[in-house]
Amino acid sequence: MSAQNPVFIPGPTNMPEAIRKACDMATIDHRSPVFGEILAPCLANVRTILKSDSAQIFLFPSTGTGGWETALTNTLSPGDRVLAARNGMFSHRWIDMCLRHGLNVEVVETPWGAGLPADRFEEILTADKGHEIKAVLATHNETATGVRSDIAGVRKALDAAGHPALLFVDGVSSIASMDFRFDEWGVDVAVTGSQKGFMLPAGLAIVGFSRRAVEASANAGLPRTFFDIKDMETGYAANGFPYTPPVGLMNGLRLATEMLLDEGLGTVFGRHHRIAEGVRAAVRAWGLELCAQSPDLYSDTVSAIKTPDGVNATDIVTHAASTYGVAFGTGLGEVAGKVFRIGHLGSLTDVMALSGIATAEMCMADLGLDVTLGAGVAAAQDYYRSTPAASVRQAA
Repeated sequence: MSAQNPVFIPGPTNMPEAIRKACDMATIDHRSPVFGEILAPCLANVRTILKSDSAQIFLFPSTGTGGWETALTNTLSPGDRVLAARNGMFSHRWIDMCLRHGLNVEVVETPWGAGLPADRFEEILTADKGHEIKAVLATHNETATGVRSDIAGVRKALDAAGHPALLFVDGVSSIASMDFRFDEWGVDVAVTGSQKGFMLPAGLAIVGFSRRAVEASANAGLPRTFFDIKDMETGYAANGFPYTPPVGLMNGLRLATEMLLDEGLGTVFGRHHRIAEGVRAAVRAWGLELCAQSPDLYSDTVSAIKTPDGVNATDIVTHAASTYGVAFGTGLGEVAGKVFRIGHLGSLTDVMALSGIATAEMCMADLGLDVTLGAGVAAAQDYYRSTPAASVRQAA
């Protein structure tokens, strides 16, 4: 693998040099006022990126998986009933975590490539007259299948059922890259990580809690120590942490959030959409299909591309790494060997995306797939040339 080439995995993503340098800092006294100058803007800027006026932000030395555990252990008790759909590897893993914590999970089995079944959620929640379901888990962007689900639709299902369950959203591969509306969608806990849209190394679980979720922590019975938000609140009150903080990563997060806000959230989201559309144009030119079942489900951060029957998609990923020094994502779980993934999020431009499209094209040609060299690249070029970046700016 060549460090000179950009990566096209859906995280960790390419890191701007300025952010890398911000993480590489001298040791400071994390109990001094200097640390507060790093912490405070991180919390404020993440809240802005979540589009929330009131969410409490918590930063843990962990990953998105630790963020899932933070959501569960701070709000729920053993035996609590949870509703979730399994439509990909990461929704599956969150469900598995619930089971390991002794929660009672009602799982709606959903095809991999489909979005969250909000209509089925509404039926189940409406039937739950005793309000035994305490939380609904929703994966906003299923990284394994390249499917973006309608979180606003899940909130509408909760409201239509008149149900008080908390809404937990995995936004690990969406937040800071695609539009996310914490307040408007009535999200109670949003989970993400540092290594995707925030363009940092892995190492930070970034979590937003609503007032209802914070209140639920007062009576939650699941054990927690490292991920206790009450301990973190106490630390924040003194501009500190309950334990040694990852200062370098947080300094990088301060700069990353400033860069995102300076670019403008609408511009950030538009850039991701534009790059993704170019990748999708290439996929069509290759005569292939995405795992996502319909255009309304297409993710703007990762495309899972189905290979023809009899073609092991993992061979494309392996060949790209060994022959061209370029990283793509393999298929996971039920789609292992059936798809390869092109990550197009974080620090990326259309010019960088073209290099990934060209490499994927070479790999498929090398392996004997019926792909014409240059077809996908030309299709993406046509899209990028005819679609100026300013024209795809999204509402902030």
